Amino acid sequence: MKLNLFENSSLVWTHYQEESDYPYPVSYWGTTLDIDTSGHVSVLYRWDPNSYCHFHRHLCQTTSLVLEGEFHVTTYEDGEVSNTAIRKPGDYAKKPPGDVHMEKGGPEGALVLFELFAPDGQLTQQLDAQGNVLRTLTTDQLRTWLSQQSQQAVA
Repeated sequence: MKLNLFENSSLVWTHYQEESDYPYPVSYWGTTLDIDTSGHVSVLYRWDPNSYCHFHRHLCQTTSLVLEGEFHVTTYEDGEVSNTAIRKPGDYAKKPPGDVHMEKGGPEGALVLFELFAPDGQLTQQLDAQGNVLRTLTTDQLRTWLSQQSQQAVA
């Protein structure tokens, strides 16, 4: 596959947005670049300016590379903030499974490439403010959803 990540307007983006029950603006976009049978997933996410993604936990090894903007990450341990970081273009991070955090785009938003490795198929868990699991995303669910999106695009 050959793709220029900076010229990404031709990709099919899904907008994730919440207007209620969250004390912060949730508005970000995602597209899956690749998913293979061994559990490797490549995704590209972009955040609207000063907007967050859902509070979540990674269940697999995750690497990220900031391509554009500022990427603000707040990490939690035992329900308390343990670290905050502002990552800039070129910043690379690798995290083990279990990383609980919030991500936010900076004043200009952010564009970030993520590589996930989930040999057991477990990707992420969306959490509520108390850290309770609201939903879990697996590679099988992602494949099914992508297949449905592809079929809708053809219809």
